[in-house]
Amino acid sequence: MAYRATDRTEARRIAARERIVAAAHELIAAGGYREAAVAAVAARAGVATGTVYRHFPSKAELFAEVFRRASRREVEAVAASAAEGGVGAGVETFARRALRARRLAWALLAEPVDPAVEAERLAYRRAFRDAFAAALPGHVTDRELIAAALVGAIGEALVGPLSPSGPPHDEDALVAALVAFARRSIADQEPVPC
Repeated sequence: MAYRATDRTEARRIAARERIVAAAHELIAAGGYREAAVAAVAARAGVATGTVYRHFPSKAELFAEVFRRASRREVEAVAASAAEGGVGAGVETFARRALRARRLAWALLAEPVDPAVEAERLAYRRAFRDAFAAALPGHVTDRELIAAALVGAIGEALVGPLSPSGPPHDEDALVAALVAFARRSIADQEPVPC
C-alpha cells in the first residue's frame, strides 16, 4: 500500500515550509541574501538543514519564494495607494516603505542575486509598472512605457539611499523630490511624433 499523507502530516509539512520561508525572510531583511545561508535559515526555523532542501531543492528556489512573497506585499501596498491617490501617492508609498525596511528593499531592488531571483525581480518591476500604469491620468499615452520609466527612475534614485554602505539622506526631502519628479513627468508627457 502506498503512503498517503494524513491531514495532520500535511499540516505539519505546510507549517514547516512556512517557518522556513519566514526564517529566510527575516534573515534577508536583517542582512541581505548573504546572511541567509541554508544552515542559518534551518536553525532559525527550528528544522534540520535537510528539511529546508526537502521543501526547496535549492537556495535559489527558497530565495525566489521569499522574493515573490515580499514583493507581492509591496506591490499590493503601492497599487492600493496609487489607485486611491494617484501616481504621486503610489510613489510616496513605494519610497517610504523602502526607506522603512532598507535592508529588505535593497535586497529586492539591487542586491546581486541568483538568476532565479533575478527573474522574480523582473516580474516585480512589471507588477509595479502595471500598478502605476493603471493610476496614470487619462491624457497619458504610452502608459506602460511611462510607468516603466517611472519604476526604473524611482528604483535607481533609491539605490544609493538604500545601500548598506550609503550615506544618510533626508528621507522627507528624498520622498518629496521623487513625488515631484513623478508628477512633472506625467504633467509634461505629450505624444511624441514618430
